[in-house]
Amino acid sequence: MPHQQKHRGPHIRDAELFSEESMRILREAARDMVYLLNRSFPENASLKLVGDRYRLQQRQRTALMRCVCGDEAQQKRGRKEISVKDLGGQRVAIDGYNLLITTECALSGGILLYGRDGCYRDLASVHGSYRKVEETLPAIRLMGKALAEIGVSEAFWWLDAPISNSGRLKKMLLAEAQEAGWPWQAELVPNPDKVLVQCAEIVLSSDSWVIENSLHWANFQAYLIEQKISTNSIRYFI
Repeated sequence: MPHQQKHRGPHIRDAELFSEESMRILREAARDMVYLLNRSFPENASLKLVGDRYRLQQRQRTALMRCVCGDEAQQKRGRKEISVKDLGGQRVAIDGYNLLITTECALSGGILLYGRDGCYRDLASVHGSYRKVEETLPAIRLMGKALAEIGVSEAFWWLDAPISNSGRLKKMLLAEAQEAGWPWQAELVPNPDKVLVQCAEIVLSSDSWVIENSLHWANFQAYLIEQKISTNSIRYFI
């Protein structure tokens, strides 16, 4: 069957699941989940308990899981954060799919979630295969121009080798970089998360596990959304 998806936009039920009234309930659920996490309840058990209590749909539970963390995790992530304005002259390591897909969502009006740690996340998922959409090239160019304006000295894109079409995305990234004169490299590896948490470069990601376990990270995604993209699709969990 030919690929039909043209945009990384909102799900058909998002207007209902993330309406003003739904967000009021979700913020209550988020506060309850933080309470449980701060008392060492396991994340999955906390999510199920809170999700069942508030009768949340699966997409709402996914949003809660991506946006909520306990105080200890929030503080740990904050201690490792480097300001985007301090990235000039620095080498950065980019969590490729993480940043690209969220930027695509932002450009196409998809739901963006603002979590406790100050990161924006999306509700899209890649099930073994990445598909280019109409926002892919605009997203790459937007990120490239922003990195150039900030003045990063070199950017390393890390992509998941097991995901189909990663090779095509790598070629696309390098072609755009060559044309614009951006100092980029791109590599396919079995598990980019492990590479990112071990590298010496400043990591650009909004993945919870990555930013919590990396040496240093910068909230480049927030910079893009707040400074470069106009959207009314943000939902705040705090």
